[in-house]
Order: sequence, then structure tokens, then C-alpha cells
Amino acid sequence: MPFKVLVDDNFHYMDESERYELGDFQTLDAAIAAARRVVDEYLQSAFEPGMNSDTLLATYLQFGEDPFIIASDAAHSGVLFSARDYARERCEEICS
Repeated sequence: MPFKVLVDDNFHYMDESERYELGDFQTLDAAIAAARRVVDEYLQSAFEPGMNSDTLLATYLQFGEDPFIIASDAAHSGVLFSARDYARERCEEICS
């Protein structure tokens, strides 16, 4: 499969033993959609009415899951998805 989504645990930062493989995907779009679902699930579960986006983002950065994408070919190198950037964007949307 060309794209693999792995998920780290922000609570156990840099602890690869807490990492799990979400799955393999044929397209980058499918891999990004799966990574976004991981972030969205956490944000929806952590959101409380009246919470502002900074507070929600802070909980994600401390306790959420951090998915990332690895490509099996050299044509797709570098950062393919930033969970932090996506979470920041979604926090603004959820809390507005």
C-alpha cells in the first residue's frame, strides 16, 4: 500500500511503544481522511459547551492522538499531514 497512517499518543510524547498502525491506504486522500477522523473523534469527545478553541486545542495537544502519514514511495516525501494544524483549524470551527 502506498500510504500508511500511524498514530502516536500525545500523552506519551516520543514513546514509540504507544504508537499503533491505523492502516494502509491506496491514496493520499484516503489516508488524510482517516487521520482527520482520529483528530475529529478526540475533539468531539473532549469538547464541552462554552469551551474556547485555545482550551480545546490544549487538551488535544496534551491528551489526543497524533496521526501521521508515511508514503511507501519517494515521490511523496515530507509532511503529508499535520495533525496539529488540522486540530487548530477544527478547534476554531467547533468552538465558534
